[in-house]
Amino acid sequence: MRLARVSAAGRGATDRLLAAVVARLGREGVQLAGALRAVGSEAGATRCNSALRLLPDGPVIDITQNLGAGSTACRMDAGALETAVAGATERLAMPGADLVVLNKFGVSEAEGRGFRTLVAEALGRGLPVLIGVPDVHRAAFDRFAGGMAVALPADEDAVFAWCREAMRQAGGTGDLSGC
Repeated sequence: MRLARVSAAGRGATDRLLAAVVARLGREGVQLAGALRAVGSEAGATRCNSALRLLPDGPVIDITQNLGAGSTACRMDAGALETAVAGATERLAMPGADLVVLNKFGVSEAEGRGFRTLVAEALGRGLPVLIGVPDVHRAAFDRFAGGMAVALPADEDAVFAWCREAMRQAGGTGDLSGC
């Protein structure tokens, strides 16, 4: 299968797992597309702030908006998210991507927006896609994937091995000879 989902227990654990896998893939010469949650921007941030780093090397796009101290409304900035999606899709259109990694199948994707089109486009091009899927959105992801996704354990080596095998099957050009 060329579509895989992973979910690690604990706040931020899936983000950390995907970041570790992406770093390892990058060291091996894999050409990545997609977006991960930016790390290091959380100092002084509230728990609802979020920024995405477009792969492979940025930019970082803040996808939340400041609604004020007393607000309880959703802070997601739909326009900023769509800017991130457009940037990641533009990079996917460039030749050379071996693998797409996305931090999360979230609310926007569950509602039919967000990175859904990018995932479909990548799969249509024969590229493997790895995506973080929180438990709350697993049913929506499963409907979207239509039985075409494999569930990976929250283990860096297992996720890396899946990436390696999926790229091999897809004929990817990533230099994984040192693995």
